[in-house]
Amino acid sequence: MKRLLEQAKHEYSERQRLLALAVEGIFFIFLLPWLLMKFSGTLDGLFNLPRGVTGWLQIALGVALTAAGCFFALWSIYAQFTRGRGTPVPIMATQKLIITPPYSYCRNPMALGTFGMYLGVAIIIGSWSAAGLVLLGAVALSAYIKLVEEKEMEARFGSEYEAYRRSTPFLFPRLKNRR
Repeated sequence: MKRLLEQAKHEYSERQRLLALAVEGIFFIFLLPWLLMKFSGTLDGLFNLPRGVTGWLQIALGVALTAAGCFFALWSIYAQFTRGRGTPVPIMATQKLIITPPYSYCRNPMALGTFGMYLGVAIIIGSWSAAGLVLLGAVALSAYIKLVEEKEMEARFGSEYEAYRRSTPFLFPRLKNRR
C-alpha cells in the first residue's frame, strides 16, 4: 500500500498518460472482447452449455448494452484524464478526486461501463460461459476495488473521499443524480 501511495503522488505528463491509455485500450477494448468471443465456444462445449441462437432482439440488446457500457467507461476515462490528471492505470492515478459526472452517479462508473460492455458482448455471441466469465471478473474487480483501491483513495484524499464515499453509491447509480 505504501508503494502504491508513493506512485500515486507522481503526476505524469499528458504524453505518458496517452501512451498508457493506448496500451490499456488495445487490451480492454479489443483484445479482451476478442478473447471472450474466441474461447467462449470452447468453454460452452467443455461445460455442455447450450450456445444461444442469436436473433435480432438478442443482437440489439447486446449491441445496446455494449455501446452504453463503452460510452460510460470511456466517459470515466476522459474525466480521469482531463479533470483528475491521471489514468485508470493504478501507477498513474488521478491527482485530484473527481466527484462530478460520471463519478457523481456512482464511485466506479468505469467498472460499471466495462461490465456492461463485456456482458453485451456475451449476449451478442449467445455464450453462457462468456457471461459467467464477465460476472466472475466483475466480482473479482469489485473485491479489488473494495479491498485495495478504496483504502488507497482514503489515504490519498482523506475526509474529502470519506464524504464522497458516504454520499455516492459504489457501483449502481441512483435513478436521480444528486449533484
